[in-house]
Amino acid sequence: MKKSIILQIIFLGSILVLSSCDGLLNKNPLEYPSSEDYYKNKTEVELGLNGCYKQLCWDLKSERPWPVVLDVTTDISWNRSSHGVQTLGNGSAVSNNSAATAAWKQLYKGIGRTNFLVNNIDRAKGLSEDFYKQTVAEARFIRALNYSLLVELYGGVPKITVVQDINNMNMARTPKEEMVTWILEELEEIKDDLPVYYEGNVRGRATKVSALALKARVALYNKKYREAADAAKEAMDLGFYELHPKYEELFNYDGEYSKEIIFSLQYLKGVIVHGNSNFLASRLGKGVSNEVPTQSMVDSYECIDGKTIDKSPLFDPKNPYENRDPRLEKSIVYPGSIFYNYEFQVDADKYPKVWNYNVVPPKQVDNTDGTNTYATFTTYLWRKWTDIRDMNDDQNCDGDIVVIRLAEIYLIYAEAKIELGEIDQSVLDVMNKIRARAYEVNYTETTKYPAITTKDQKELREIVRRERKIELANEGHRLFDIRRWGIAEKVMTGERLGGIKTEPLAEAPIIDENSIPDYSNVSNKNKMRVVETMVFDAKKHYLWPIPLAELETNELMEQNPNW
Repeated sequence: MKKSIILQIIFLGSILVLSSCDGLLNKNPLEYPSSEDYYKNKTEVELGLNGCYKQLCWDLKSERPWPVVLDVTTDISWNRSSHGVQTLGNGSAVSNNSAATAAWKQLYKGIGRTNFLVNNIDRAKGLSEDFYKQTVAEARFIRALNYSLLVELYGGVPKITVVQDINNMNMARTPKEEMVTWILEELEEIKDDLPVYYEGNVRGRATKVSALALKARVALYNKKYREAADAAKEAMDLGFYELHPKYEELFNYDGEYSKEIIFSLQYLKGVIVHGNSNFLASRLGKGVSNEVPTQSMVDSYECIDGKTIDKSPLFDPKNPYENRDPRLEKSIVYPGSIFYNYEFQVDADKYPKVWNYNVVPPKQVDNTDGTNTYATFTTYLWRKWTDIRDMNDDQNCDGDIVVIRLAEIYLIYAEAKIELGEIDQSVLDVMNKIRARAYEVNYTETTKYPAITTKDQKELREIVRRERKIELANEGHRLFDIRRWGIAEKVMTGERLGGIKTEPLAEAPIIDENSIPDYSNVSNKNKMRVVETMVFDAKKHYLWPIPLAELETNELMEQNPNW
């Protein structure tokens, strides 16, 4: 008889290979430990904890880390291959969707590992009290992170905190509200057992700041604005972390150990790798251009005067990438960019040859980014998460993937205070620090970047929502934002549009208060590439489906509405 997915994952996940992901502890694998006598000593506990961290490095799509791929299920990015993430993004997903099933399985697998450690660490001999408390706190942080993703993706889910009897298949879903309360309580309980930071280049282990940051995120997502603001403030006040001076370095090898990064997924060649540079890079850069930004993402970046492109006198439709927020160039590859030391152009008729600057002297080569059938479908590529150092081995990347960074905490704090109506200078300061960093100036130099000065709640709500879209693009936050703001049915309905290969848009689209472009006024809109047509059922698509196998084997499990 088949067993419930959850129970199989939690049981088997607790005895699978426990090897290092973060490179901080012993990297020697311990294969197939016995669940009956594990853990015996400190070394085994460390290996077990490493296994819990490693399980966070799961892929939503093959070799694609979940934070990088999650945004293709939203309006700002698109996956061109026929896969579960594509159908989740266009509204054609069915209840046995492969991506939704994979996320469910991997998150519960991680929960199984943490439960096994928390429930069995008492077997180990000779542990100091400090080591014991910190290890348990780290495992509970990982478990809370897994559950935070589960409840935002699926709503209420079974809450399991102990190693389960494999013969007990039936578990009901705990309502989302109860799960959220429990997650917040867990993070509050463990925060003081964790260090504020670790000495040296350590970004892959839980800290007090990461616990507070996750608490702030969960609270914000669930409109608990007081808790979100307080947790974010406490995290900021602890110090140590600071914004990295160069935004683009946060997403390549140069910024792996930045003091802005609070928690990241750790990759290491020979242990666990990913293929970011392969699936994001250009054809000339030896990539496959699989996940690409949409035109609406590109048009959401302001001009350097802080105004949207439909309102700024600095926007020139004939030169649409000039006078724009620096994060556009640092996040997205557009026609005329240099990417992996190749000139990037998509109009093969106008640019049959492009420059290759990887050789001296530079020479022109065939423009496969304009001719290849599977080159970018939208006219653009993601620069975020790519690094030229991976070009010749692009499916064997070990760049770390940011999960929590200081800029997000600033934005959480600002949004929570705005929604509470507590708009003071501290709100403007954190938002201006983020903006100023994009321009690589100090936030007190208000003449060198478009500083925010308004304290009007409606205006600030509009600004902070646009800042989240821009600052956190392609980092896995957008799905949760469009859900909690109640705008998913607006942005995920109708045509998903790419640019025009042969010419720019004749006019700027109209940008609304949620930074959603409307192209109905653009006179050459009919030339824009319609990548796909999206549908969104507000009674269904605000949650992903529970895997069918879970429903078939767990008689207490209920499917989400209309799936």
